[in-house]
Amino acid sequence: MPQFDVFEIRMLEVLQRQGRKPVSELAAEIGLSATPSARRFDALQETGVIKGFSARISRRAVGLMVEVFIQVRLVSHSDESPEKFIAAVERMDEVSACWTMTGDYDFLLHVMVPTVDDLNAFVMHRLMRFPGVRDVHTQLVLQNIKGPGHVPLGHLRR
Repeated sequence: MPQFDVFEIRMLEVLQRQGRKPVSELAAEIGLSATPSARRFDALQETGVIKGFSARISRRAVGLMVEVFIQVRLVSHSDESPEKFIAAVERMDEVSACWTMTGDYDFLLHVMVPTVDDLNAFVMHRLMRFPGVRDVHTQLVLQNIKGPGHVPLGHLRR
């Protein structure tokens, strides 16, 4: 694991909260002058620690009223089903995130759709009919307490 100094850790913490903060303000907040702050910032981007910047959009404000987690189990892993499923998921706009998992299910999908009818259509007519899908388990999100969140950085101070 790469080593981070106290300025880089603080920079990452600030950027997770305020990604649009100019480097000059960032430098003042972390207690470093602008030039070394800019060098650290550039290095964090070049090494892939900072993957990019994006806007956080309210799903409800854009009409996505239903949020669910869907667990998917495949029939087999010995054929190309996992690769075909992954390729299909990458093209599904409703799926905001997908993870491969250990345990009873193979994949966990984070899905957002406008209505329960849209959820039904997505599950019954797209996921369940996809070749190689054995079964799905859907969990409706009632309330988002925390997240999608920041990357914990406390371990870097040890």
